[in-house]
Amino acid sequence: MKVNGIPFRTIWPTADGAVEIIDQTRLPHEFVTLRLESMRDAEFAIREMQVRGAPLIGVTAAYGVALSMRHHASDAALQATCDMLAKARPTAVNLHWAIERMRAVLSPLPVNMRADAAWQEAGRIAEQDVQINQAIGRHGLELIRAIHQQKNETVNILTHCNAGWLATVDWGTALAPIYTAFEAGIPLHVWVDETRPRNQGASLTAWELAQHGVPHTVIVDNAGGHLMQHAQVDMVIVGCDRVTSTGDVCNKIGTYLKALAAFDNGVPFYVAMPTPTLDWTLQDGVQEIPIEERDAEEVTHVSGLCDDGQIRRVQLTPKGSPAVNYGFDVTPARLVTGLITERGLVAANADAIRAQLI
Repeated sequence: MKVNGIPFRTIWPTADGAVEIIDQTRLPHEFVTLRLESMRDAEFAIREMQVRGAPLIGVTAAYGVALSMRHHASDAALQATCDMLAKARPTAVNLHWAIERMRAVLSPLPVNMRADAAWQEAGRIAEQDVQINQAIGRHGLELIRAIHQQKNETVNILTHCNAGWLATVDWGTALAPIYTAFEAGIPLHVWVDETRPRNQGASLTAWELAQHGVPHTVIVDNAGGHLMQHAQVDMVIVGCDRVTSTGDVCNKIGTYLKALAAFDNGVPFYVAMPTPTLDWTLQDGVQEIPIEERDAEEVTHVSGLCDDGQIRRVQLTPKGSPAVNYGFDVTPARLVTGLITERGLVAANADAIRAQLI
């Protein structure tokens, strides 16, 4: 995708053996790139959300393993690297998927071959992510096109959190159908949930849609139900951090409430799901998916651009008031209209998932 008209990805290798990323904690007011030179740099970037979004977390972890192998490639170093990266974010299954894929490739190799092999495999994982997202875009386009043909007016789409190209290597998951439909000339408009407490919708989704020229409007998180009641939402598309083998969807906190509102108002609720985000080991998302609890200061404090051009951090809550910060929630499969995967639209149930994705 583009930033100020210049094509960018969210992560890319450098000629001298490092990796560069877009520091997403500085958006939307500053566009800054960072250089990762070690596994610890990659782990910090994942943990502190300089990179975020399940697919991008996985790719960054893969490059983290590759950076580590440049310095130490023993069995002990490989084990320690994988263990440390796996603990950076507990919920996104792509992190563990990418680490295990790197381990499976590297473990059988002689130590002196691991550095080059790790670099090549991380690059393949990154390229595969782009191809997956482009395919999700093509399949999701058909859903948007069908709604446009039916109503012959602008298609209004609501999304939650950020599942655009900033959450992946390129194109995005939930926003890939939107970008693909926009490029195809279908008139559309995106309702962008602010997505408290980190405001990934207001700060990231709105920023990348604006960069690409897609019509959009930022709304407070609690406005979605009102818009659905008044027929101002034609479909909901969200991303996911983990999906069970039965179709339960774990995504950014607040997604479950959007799904309930959509169900109550007959609005189709789609989840853009790359198949690496599918966790075959789990059946009950509410009971089995670990929900990350982040620092309470993400709830009590906020950063923003002041009138004098300075970015400042302020406290929203009374001093002494405790806060809790659950990062994700789980939407039961019964509320999901369909999973948009790189292989096509899949019903959110165990039989369909087994039949189409194994």
